[in-house]
Parts: sequence; C-alpha cells; structure tokens
Amino acid sequence: MRNRIRHTSALALGSAVSGLLAYVFFALVTRALGSEAAAPVAVLWTYWSFAGAALTFPLQHWIARSVSAHGGERSVREALPGVLWLALGATAVTTAVTWFARDQLFHSGQTWFPLLVGAVTLGSAVTGVVRGVLTGRRRFAAVGAGLVAENGIRCLGALVLWVAGVDDPVAFGVCLLAGYAGAAAWPGAFRLARTGSAGDGESPLAFLGGTGGAQVLGQAVLTGGPVVLVLAGGTASEVTALFAGLALFRAPYTLALGLVATLTGWLTRLVVAERREELRRVRRGLLLLTVVGAAGAAVVGALAGPWLLQLVFGGDVSLSAALTLLLAVASTVAMANLVATLVVLAHGRALALVRWWLVALVPGALLFALADLPALDRTCWAFLVVEVAAFGLLLREGARERVPTAA
Repeated sequence: MRNRIRHTSALALGSAVSGLLAYVFFALVTRALGSEAAAPVAVLWTYWSFAGAALTFPLQHWIARSVSAHGGERSVREALPGVLWLALGATAVTTAVTWFARDQLFHSGQTWFPLLVGAVTLGSAVTGVVRGVLTGRRRFAAVGAGLVAENGIRCLGALVLWVAGVDDPVAFGVCLLAGYAGAAAWPGAFRLARTGSAGDGESPLAFLGGTGGAQVLGQAVLTGGPVVLVLAGGTASEVTALFAGLALFRAPYTLALGLVATLTGWLTRLVVAERREELRRVRRGLLLLTVVGAAGAAVVGALAGPWLLQLVFGGDVSLSAALTLLLAVASTVAMANLVATLVVLAHGRALALVRWWLVALVPGALLFALADLPALDRTCWAFLVVEVAAFGLLLREGARERVPTAA
C-alpha cells in the first residue's frame, strides 16, 4: 500500500508539473516571438493536444488494458507492429494534408511546419506506447517522470532560444517536437515480454479508433468554445475571455488526464474477474463525487472565478460570475467523463464512446441554436449541457456489465 501511494503521488506531482510546463512553454514562445509571429507555433501546439487525444491516450490505455486483461504483454507484442504501421500511415496523411493547407494554417509556404505536424503525429504514437507499457507494468512514477521530461525539454529548449535571441518560429516548433525525446529514457518499454495469453482475434484498431475518436470529440468540446463563439459573431474581447476561462478551469482536468493512468488496469481486472458489486460501487462513487465536485466548483466559480481570471490573465480579461460558474462546473464534469470513459473501456466497448459523444452533442447544438441568449452565454451553456449529457450516457454504458473480449 505504501509503495502504491508513493507511485500515485509521484504520478500526481508529475502530471501537475507537466501541465504547468506546457503553459510555460507557450508563454516563452509568445514572449520570444510576439503574438503574431508565434501563430504557427500556436497552431502546432493546438495540434499537439489533439494528437495526444487521438493517439497518445488511446495507445496508453489500450496497452494498459490489454496487459491486465491477458495477464502479460504477449497480446500487445503481437498486435503492435500493425498499430505502428497505422501510426506511420497517420503521419504520412497529416503531413500531406497540412502541406496542402500550409498557407491557411501557418500563413507560410514553407514545408517545415507540415513536416513538424507529421513528426508530432509519430511522436505522439511512440509516447503513447512508452506510457502504455510503463502503465501496464504499474511503473506510475516513471509515467509521471516522463510527463515532466517531455514538457521540461520543450521549456528548456525554448528558454535557450529566447536567451539567444532566436526569432525563427520553426526553431520553437522543433523544441515542441524535441519533447518526445524524453521517451528515450525508458528503452526497456520497447522490449515487450512474451508472457500472458494471446489476443482473441479482435482488432486493436477498433479500440484505438473508438477511443481516439471519442477523445478528439471530447477535446473539441473542452477547447473549441472560442471557435464556436467566433463563428457566432462574438467580439474579440469575449473570445479572449472565454479562451482564458477555459484554460483556467481546465487545469484540474490536465492533472486528471495523467492521474487516470492508474485506473485502467484496475478497472479491467475488476471486469475480467466479474466483480460486479465493486464495479457498481465505482459507478456510485463516481456519481456522488461528480455531484459534490460540481457543487463545489459552482461555489468557487461564482465567488472566485472572475477574480481568479483577472489575477491570472490581467484586468482586461473578464467574465461574469454566472459564466465562470458554468465553466467551472462543466470542467468538473469533464474530469468525471475521463473516469467514465475508462469504465467503458474496461468493458471493451470503445466504439460506444464515439456514439455517445455524438449523441451528447445534439442537446448542446440545439440549445446553442435555439436559446434566446447572447452568443457568449449560449456557448458556455452548450459546453455544460454536452458534458452533462456525455456523463449520463457514458455512465449508463458502463453499467452494462459483461466480461469483455479483450482488445
């Protein structure tokens, strides 16, 4: 128990430090280049977050789940070559697509940033494999150290460039890519054991596709509010304030994204062992914690939200207490959706995740289209409605108890 607490604490600390360093990296970029010149790096940084959702998260949890379901790494070892070919294909596709759209995306005809997009795609996949193997081996302290190493390398590189007076955005894009070198600290993660049973014939691509698709949708809901607001005619100050509010209340989610690595294997072992009563307790506990957490977030969002927003981002960035309340509650429910996602994954129903996220978008879209509210208010309410709808649907899916066929 003491060893488990030590490893979990190290993972929590690593997740928190890594999340902070991710923002420090971009702050260094904007200070070194200025807001206009930093725009291509901002696009690459945004893509990095989606690549993590589409590749790193699914690969990490697929490996962790497979190791727990099959009692060893053999099933992963057998399926991994096909998965890596898929990653190479995704690398080629993203490079080609961004090359054709390079003028619109990066305001430049250079090929460097499309090449960096492709490299980030591959790096996200490799990092997902390393984190997954370490998670499967329950080396959570190493996972936390890897999180810190990745963004620490990026910050160190950006700091060196800033001090040296480098003003080339490509150089800072290379710094973002260089963070993936942190995975090289654990070469043993690429040597998989032959222990455990083989896979049962079910393609891991279904697991990865379902998980990756759902995570991308969830990431779009979590971060896409400013884009929706722009399309709805929001003012520049409203867009900036919403971006800042989402970034502020998303901080606990970033921490939770690293911490949930400890849950995948445990939940899978509960499902495989048919420990249904324990799984029911998990779902009841998740529901209770979500309700209590949302209530607490509402109080913090309403009373301290506007003040915190101006403290962190400056006095000219402001949202009303009602809107910071909505953002705080929705971000809390988003954290609960991470855990609910892992419950569904433990049951081997990754494809259901995409279906329910698509269904959850419907009430949010209807509210946004029909509500007689200002655009900023509608955007915040739609964010909350989609997150709550997704939580209910994912919790219901997780209640369908059956022993999974392992991915």
